[in-house]
Amino acid sequence: MIAYIKGELAGIFDNYIVIENNGIGYKIYVSSRYIEHSPSLHSETKVYTYMHVREDDISIYGFDTIEEREIFEILISISGVGPKAAMSILSALSVHELKLAVVSEDVKVLTRANGIGAKGASRIILELKDKLKMEDMIDAAYNESISVNNLKADVQSDVVKALISLGYSSQEASNAIKKVDNREGMSDEDLLKAALRNIF
Repeated sequence: MIAYIKGELAGIFDNYIVIENNGIGYKIYVSSRYIEHSPSLHSETKVYTYMHVREDDISIYGFDTIEEREIFEILISISGVGPKAAMSILSALSVHELKLAVVSEDVKVLTRANGIGAKGASRIILELKDKLKMEDMIDAAYNESISVNNLKADVQSDVVKALISLGYSSQEASNAIKKVDNREGMSDEDLLKAALRNIF
């Protein structure tokens, strides 16, 4: 497998780029997010890659980060999700947004991706939740936010801190919590999941 390709960005197209390295132009399929933020033509760039081999085709898929490539590999390990569907998901959602959609079990967010319906999104979320262990990530972020503040506060304040530790502003966190119905009796974990759904 080719881990990455480094060279001159020779072409930018609708769903792929061409990188020239030692006189060879590599056609690399990328997400629309990559296209939007791609470096300028003829500049040197480095793309992390995944080579997909079939009987009738060999394709290279490119990513900004190793984490994004890892998520792509996990997605294509799910039955019924091929490289094109995985790229469609990564075009619609950043890695961070995908993880939060999995944690909050937000099927609607995943259906933003072209070709992903509600049933497929539900199955993908179910499998990703197990593969990515997102509960551990949220617990770690939550615990970190509490230890940093070293305060005892009510559930809503704690969830605000957890959301801030995940990269949201205090205003975004507060607004998301206010939109949750019957929040008074919720545990911190349930309120966090419900609030995350409101952020998208």
